Amino acid sequence: MTFYVDNETEYKFDFDADELVKILVAKVLETEKVPYTDVTLNLSFTDEETIRETNRDFRNMDKVTDVLSFPAIDFEAPVDFAGVKEGDPAYFDAETGELILGDIMICVKRAMEQAEEYGHSLKREIAFLITHSCLHLLGYDHETDEERIVMEDKQRNILDDLNIKRE
Repeated sequence: MTFYVDNETEYKFDFDADELVKILVAKVLETEKVPYTDVTLNLSFTDEETIRETNRDFRNMDKVTDVLSFPAIDFEAPVDFAGVKEGDPAYFDAETGELILGDIMICVKRAMEQAEEYGHSLKREIAFLITHSCLHLLGYDHETDEERIVMEDKQRNILDDLNIKRE
C-alpha cells in the first residue's frame, strides 16, 4: 500500500497520522473484501479556505466542510469491481501496479471543532473521517436514509473493531 499524506497546515498531530491511515485503510479493505490489497491513496490535511474552494469548484457548494472524497473509480454499486480491468492505467498506478483508490481532503480546523463538539479526541475524529471517506472511495454514499444507515453501521463497526471509540 502506498499512502501520500500531506499536512498542508501548521498543526502538529499528537499521533502518527501516516500509521492511522495505514491501519484504517487496511481495515476498510479487509472488511469490504476488496479484491485488491495493494492500493494507492492520497490524503491532504488542509485549511478552511482550501477545502472551501475545492468544495466550491468540484461540488458547487461554497462552504467549508470537514472532508471531501474523490474516488478514482466510478462504481455502479459499492465495492463492485466488475468494470475494473487488471492493469488498466485508468485504475492502476503504472509504476507500482497498485489500484488507485482516490483522494481525501480533511479540514483540520473543522475536525478539531467536531472532536470538541462530540467530546472525543482529534485522533478519533480524524479516524472517523478517514473511514467515512474510504467508504466513499469504494462507492458508498449517504444520499438516502437507507444509504446513510449502511454507512453509519460500517463506520461504527470498523472503528469499534479497531477499538477507536468515542471517549
